[in-house]
Amino acid sequence: MLIIAYGNPLRGDDGVAWHIAEQLAAAQGQSPLKILTRHQLTPELAEAISQANLVIFVDASVGQPPGTISCVPVGPEMADQSSHQFDPASLMFCAREIYGSAPKALLCTIAGEDFGYEERLSPTILAAMPKLLQRIRALIAAHEESN
Repeated sequence: MLIIAYGNPLRGDDGVAWHIAEQLAAAQGQSPLKILTRHQLTPELAEAISQANLVIFVDASVGQPPGTISCVPVGPEMADQSSHQFDPASLMFCAREIYGSAPKALLCTIAGEDFGYEERLSPTILAAMPKLLQRIRALIAAHEESN
């Protein structure tokens, strides 16, 4: 299993995925979970994705009420991308096309409220973060039970 937490921790709520990654790592125990934190998604991640049996992308989102949590499946699909930043579907596409494997993947997001230049999370995100952690832990547990 692979967790890819991405966003900019210097832009307020955009860094929520890094906080999620820290808490997952602290409680990891003997789990074979691999956790990566990145400022953005890059094509180099395709190899690690191809070697996982489940990938959970974690990010902040916009366009929904702050604190809204979402976990949706991600399939391999190439979108029009620059060569330096990809979205989860494009990375899944690269993993399948280059390495021959695109595992099951989910994109788990929490809608941010404040993306200003600061390292702290907004009170709304701090209050919602335990729910996203609980959802991710449940996804991990369900996957471990099925394998």
